[in-house]
Amino acid sequence: MSFDDVPLWAALLISACVLVGAFLTFVGAVGLARMPSFYQRIHAPTLGTSFGAVGVLAASAILSTIGEDRFIAHEILIFTFVSVTTPVTLMLLARAALHRDRVEGSSDVPAVVERPVDQ
Repeated sequence: MSFDDVPLWAALLISACVLVGAFLTFVGAVGLARMPSFYQRIHAPTLGTSFGAVGVLAASAILSTIGEDRFIAHEILIFTFVSVTTPVTLMLLARAALHRDRVEGSSDVPAVVERPVDQ
């Protein structure tokens, strides 16, 4: 089977997945540009990246399964790496910015709360 033989229902499903993924990624990009603070700006693109990638990878998986009759190993690996690295990157960026803002004494950041040691 070739890509020319993909049924209409599959082509519509693939197109819908690509459009949903592209829309979510676009919303994340708009959120990056429009949000007022750094902490809000890093949140929107990570959601767009994660959920947008799911849509595009689902479309790729469907097309690969129907059009090429192959296992979707590439899509599974890409989804795994994106879903692991995106939240880790968000956390590291947020912690670095939080540390910087606390050192500079910014009023937008809550103070460090000391937790009592359990005895």
